[in-house]
Amino acid sequence: MTSLQGPDLLPASGQAPDAVVILLHGYGSRGEDLIQLASIWRAAAPGAAFLAPNGPMICQDNPAAFQWWPPARGKGVDRAERLRPTGPLIDAFIDAQLARHGLSEHRLVLAGFSQGTTAALHVALGRPRRIAGVIGFSGTLSDPESLEPHMRSKPPLLLIHGDADQIVPVQRLHEARLALEARGFDLTTHVARGLGHGIDISGTRQAISFLKRVLA
Repeated sequence: MTSLQGPDLLPASGQAPDAVVILLHGYGSRGEDLIQLASIWRAAAPGAAFLAPNGPMICQDNPAAFQWWPPARGKGVDRAERLRPTGPLIDAFIDAQLARHGLSEHRLVLAGFSQGTTAALHVALGRPRRIAGVIGFSGTLSDPESLEPHMRSKPPLLLIHGDADQIVPVQRLHEARLALEARGFDLTTHVARGLGHGIDISGTRQAISFLKRVLA
């Protein structure tokens, strides 16, 4: 695996970044797809630089796209173990971007969609210093029943899911909520009615409000 690369968007303020928002795409996608959120979110965080790295592996089902880890197909697959090699790559990317802009973790937000949400949560909870927050769309915790061995910090979290999602069922959100609330996380959840595996305007509004709060 090599270092992560992907598109970025400079702060709307035209000044040096005072925050960094890193967007992690879903399985079979690219950074170019998720960076489009930045054009909507920039007004909420005008001082933030937005970055959307591509996953480190070519997608098994779509050679023109990427994945963060091979998909877990079949029963008894340890998702946390599968994504373990990817975590250090994302951590290294985070560290490089914070150092590049002279910022600390409290000015970092991780956002993800689907597989990217799972990766964002895994990385954020495993970092020793708490980041500003995590926004997760249509994803899940890698291992809701066994967080303690990995968990080192508890950032604010926003988890958003469609109740008609047939790829990652909304039940995964409820499982994550129970696990995270039991451990005292600052957690906000939003279920979008009629939404499948995607992002709608209601989730976008929730994300904008969250960004304003954690980067205030």
